[in-house]
Amino acid sequence: MATKFTSESRRRLALVIGIGDYENVRKLKNPQNDAKALSSLLQRIRFTTADQQLDKTCNQLKHVLVDFEESVQSNDVVLFYFAGHGVQWEDQNYLLPKDFPNMEAADEKKKAEFLKKNAINAQDLLNKLSDRKPYVIIFLLDCSRQHFLRNIDLNKHALNANESRSVGLTAMHKADSLVAFSCAPGALVDDRSEKQNSLFMKHLLKHLPTPNEDIVNILGNVTRGVMQDSNSKQIPFMSVQLCHNNIYTCEQADGFSTANVVDKTNERKEIRSNNSSQIDTPSVATGTARNTGIDSATKKISNIKINISTNKNMLHSRV
Repeated sequence: MATKFTSESRRRLALVIGIGDYENVRKLKNPQNDAKALSSLLQRIRFTTADQQLDKTCNQLKHVLVDFEESVQSNDVVLFYFAGHGVQWEDQNYLLPKDFPNMEAADEKKKAEFLKKNAINAQDLLNKLSDRKPYVIIFLLDCSRQHFLRNIDLNKHALNANESRSVGLTAMHKADSLVAFSCAPGALVDDRSEKQNSLFMKHLLKHLPTPNEDIVNILGNVTRGVMQDSNSKQIPFMSVQLCHNNIYTCEQADGFSTANVVDKTNERKEIRSNNSSQIDTPSVATGTARNTGIDSATKKISNIKINISTNKNMLHSRV
């Protein structure tokens, strides 16, 4: 029998980072909005902590990460989210802080060392979190933006050696973790400056509050929504190494209304419509509740008809 995640038995810890006010590279609009919206949502769905960090320098960010790592205990459910610029270099992903220097002038052979000093190695962070022995790690990277580096060594292995390829982030793996990228490895996604949130965050906010839904199914629905809205130009990617089933980000308990965790801008009718359209990975709990309500209403109508019929018969018998 699969182990069921319950809020009573495990803490749910989240660190949400959004960096857009860059000093030396192109500024981004969405990351701050995305981080604020996600942190607020996680608090509403009863995460133990949902620490929000905006526009941090490299030193500040390193201190924040150390504090978060040390707060993780065995059996915790850990969620990490980063929005901002991210780059790949020599098969490693780096998350760029606010004060990341312009490295155009950096020596080609020393760029790896330059990145280690001035950015955050995402795989190293995932490894350190894993060393704390949490129950599961949900690692979300919404940072395959347009700022990227070109790795000449990687380009040499292209099918056409004369063709220069731009690369996004590379896949990541770790036991008991789910790593999700806002787009496929090696691809890039635009910052939607005309919108409040990134396309990935738009659908994450929509599906994350789904009660009693496994995180893999939730991110599957996010992927489907992003693909539909972008005409498959942006395809989120998941790397799943989970040993447990039923990892819920929003567990619905008795007397707990899911309306409290859904953004007020979303109508209840829209939520029900979206749930009913999730054909591949339906929410059993939500569907059951909806059917039960219909059955209950049908019974009430039947009872009214029976009462009316009975009253008419009584009137006829009295006459």
